[in-house]
Amino acid sequence: MKIGFVGTGVMGSKMVINLLNAGYEVNVYNRTKAHAQEVIDHGAKWCDSPKTAALKSDLIITIVGFPKDVREVYFGPTGIFAGAHPGLLAIDMTTSSPKLAIEIAAKAQEFKMSALDAPVSGGDVGAQKETLTIMVGGRKEDFQRALPIFEVLGNSVRLFGHSGQGQKSKMANQIMIAGTMTGMVQSLSYAKKSGLNQADIIEMISQGAAKNWSMSNYGPRILKGDFKPGFSAKHFLKDLRIALESAEELGLEMPATKTARDLYQIMVDDELGDEGTQALIKIYR
Repeated sequence: MKIGFVGTGVMGSKMVINLLNAGYEVNVYNRTKAHAQEVIDHGAKWCDSPKTAALKSDLIITIVGFPKDVREVYFGPTGIFAGAHPGLLAIDMTTSSPKLAIEIAAKAQEFKMSALDAPVSGGDVGAQKETLTIMVGGRKEDFQRALPIFEVLGNSVRLFGHSGQGQKSKMANQIMIAGTMTGMVQSLSYAKKSGLNQADIIEMISQGAAKNWSMSNYGPRILKGDFKPGFSAKHFLKDLRIALESAEELGLEMPATKTARDLYQIMVDDELGDEGTQALIKIYR
């Protein structure tokens, strides 16, 4: 199977390398070619557009920044649909709009191709270690076809229902992460102001009822002053906006998630949007 891959950023580059190591031929495109050089050096084949990557592939994966980028990659003049061919399976692994996922799946049918929405959780560490959680929306037969690829990239894969349900599952995940990230930075800020050893607090929390992935993985990075983006604040802000928009459509109020959105908006306004989500602690200092 020949795989196309659009988006070789923090997550995508590691995913491409894992696919290459698993023996797949991978055709890659990235808006900035220099950011794809690492995967090209590992054996990926460069394409000059998503269209070209689609034409050369049986299955194409996209993981880009924002819904507007997803739309351009699929619907643009040199996008995937411009290179559509019967039997092509397109998988968008960007965290994006559920409505856009449904739109992509409907358009794919016009070209006798298929589409899945399959956003991931696990950050750069999960991408590197092949331990991503993958949440999928789409037809069961397309899911089964993609499953061997998903199993290279992650260790927890689930089909949640029709197109758009993968994105909605990711929104449920991000709503939870909003709570754990804001709770973590407030806990560590409180500990510091109280004269407590923050490393001891991280160890204690990681062994008790408040144990959570954010504290275990990002707490130690904060103590080292490591704010490199396993997942950037600006992209998390995008996710929270999508989650709140989706919740509003369902008639749900999400005050805690709104607070998290507002805090990450402060980060972006303070020009910290390219730093990791753990850099939220900087606004408490």
